[in-house]
Amino acid sequence: MPRQIPIDLPVIEATGRDAFFVSPANAEAVAQVDDSARWPGGRLLLTGPEGAGKSHLAAIWAADTGATALEAGSLANLAPPAPGATLLLEDIHSLMGSREREEPLFHLLNRATAANARLLLTSREPLPAPALPDLATRLSATPRARLAEPDDALLTALLVKLFDDRQLAPTPKLLSYLLVHMERSAAAARRTVAALDRHQLAKGGKLTRKLAREVLDEAGKSGT
Repeated sequence: MPRQIPIDLPVIEATGRDAFFVSPANAEAVAQVDDSARWPGGRLLLTGPEGAGKSHLAAIWAADTGATALEAGSLANLAPPAPGATLLLEDIHSLMGSREREEPLFHLLNRATAANARLLLTSREPLPAPALPDLATRLSATPRARLAEPDDALLTALLVKLFDDRQLAPTPKLLSYLLVHMERSAAAARRTVAALDRHQLAKGGKLTRKLAREVLDEAGKSGT
């Protein structure tokens, strides 16, 4: 089969609830997010490692509640939330370390409380320490839900979803091989599936354990 030039086409990821697999590794966090009517203070901070599903779960919550998604870089120009509003702000770790970036977040937390709004925040972990002591106090008082690294069931489901997002059909043997030999993290699963997609397109043929071994060996040598 002739080689093809791999092209980085956009991958459309499934983001609905049906595509979010619940296992013991994330069940408690999912329950906390779903129970937003009882969040203490009306807000929750969802944390987890890269690729753990924070944005996916946040998108489900936003769709269910009709939440308005805010842009982290545009908080300085944000009008006060309407009474009873439902808001989503992702990746607050990107704001930490700069008083100029942190002050709008601090004001948002205060205004959301005053408006009796519900506010879901997301962050990679660990969340860097804020430069503003008052913001640190607000965040420390914010209840947290944590998405853990995947267990076997969740990692298998994640691999299947990632392959399906790329319209690829791995065999059960390939999935079993990856579970045993790849780094056990959501981020590694994403990198591995993306690399398999590129290599399979470049070389042609099927997704095989031999190809997976080559991809994992290459990742090991490059340190990713």
